[in-house]
Amino acid sequence: MENRFKTAEWAKGANIYEVNVRQYTTEGTFNAFAKHLPRLRQMGVEVIWFIPITPISNQKRLGTLGSYYSTSNYTTINPEFGTLDDFKSTVQQAHELGMKVLIDWVANHTGWDHHWTVEHPEYYKKNAEGNFFDNHGWNDVIDLDYSNENLRLEMIKAMTYWIKETGIDGFRCDMAHLVPIDFWTRARTEISKIKKDLFWLAETEDVIYNLAFDAMYAWELLHTMEKLYKGEVIVEQLEKILEKYSERFPEDAIHLAFTSNHDENSHSGTEYERMGNAAKAFAVLTATWKNCMPLVYSGQELPNQKRLLFFDKDEIEWTGTNWLHDFYKSLLDLHRSNPALHTSTKGKTTRLLTDTNDTVFAFTRQLAGNQVLVLLNLSSQKIIKVNIDDASIKGHYKSAFSGFDYTFSGKETFELNSWGYLVYYKVN
Repeated sequence: MENRFKTAEWAKGANIYEVNVRQYTTEGTFNAFAKHLPRLRQMGVEVIWFIPITPISNQKRLGTLGSYYSTSNYTTINPEFGTLDDFKSTVQQAHELGMKVLIDWVANHTGWDHHWTVEHPEYYKKNAEGNFFDNHGWNDVIDLDYSNENLRLEMIKAMTYWIKETGIDGFRCDMAHLVPIDFWTRARTEISKIKKDLFWLAETEDVIYNLAFDAMYAWELLHTMEKLYKGEVIVEQLEKILEKYSERFPEDAIHLAFTSNHDENSHSGTEYERMGNAAKAFAVLTATWKNCMPLVYSGQELPNQKRLLFFDKDEIEWTGTNWLHDFYKSLLDLHRSNPALHTSTKGKTTRLLTDTNDTVFAFTRQLAGNQVLVLLNLSSQKIIKVNIDDASIKGHYKSAFSGFDYTFSGKETFELNSWGYLVYYKVN
């Protein structure tokens, strides 16, 4: 099931940084966030994704400020974040730094007081009593009806507005599988006429949506990593899940891989609640496995170790020192610079046999003369000595994190701490 659209070249070595504008700064505005752009670029961030920037409905609002995903208007800015000019300026600053910008698009539903509820009530699904409703237990939103042709046209028109008016580079589409696939293929076809090389990310793991989108979520990978940390599954099952992605999806399918995002942080807990001290090892996996596009959520570089409230003000507590800045910089820079790690390439991914396969997940990524070697101790065992006898591990290498040089002969012994990680790349 090949994607009928060609993924933009700029996306193939990219990563995504998700921005929660409300909680990012004391001001909670685009202008205040924009001051962080140079720092993020220096950290290796390629793509900025803003969670919804449209105004939030008042009716049935959750909390004091409401959910970003309960919009009252698709073509205006949430005044909480600033003005349209503020957003355009932020996009321009990101572009000047060489970054791309995505916005979150919520096509399945609106808030209860969206202007369409009065102007075009026929755009919405109705229950047996003829009233607006939501079919998923979300009390602050109501479902749109995609059997209505005019709704489809208006939705595409609204999406086109942001491309023309602000110059963004694509969309992250919320709960994409709740909207018919033929709408998305049509929307992408039409909007691509306005601007080529847009990037389309779907919050879904439904394989058919690969027809319209460049990348989809890797939820099953996230949940398997969490279970592995808790001792509920073994390393072999992690490998099976990764193989499942290769078997179920087309060869060029991209999987958004992450240890946290806005949903997980606010509703399930920080990566440290869910993964403990395995969080960094799993972050390495998300940036190095086949066709994985790594995602970093607001504050992970700090690292933020609290759940951020979703419907109220609860800002990230920046300290002035981002302890994981260099960790993410090393990881993201390697993902961008080494073709063996790029998504949608014809490279080879090989699980390496070791004498500790029950606890250590070791593999190589290879494309032409480029090779990356990854070793992960996916256990709490404090010190593990890993012996690898593999002729492909031979030559001059550099550590992605320390920068030290190594010469491997094909028979090597590595030492890993509890939930430790080692990443090397071949120097040609």
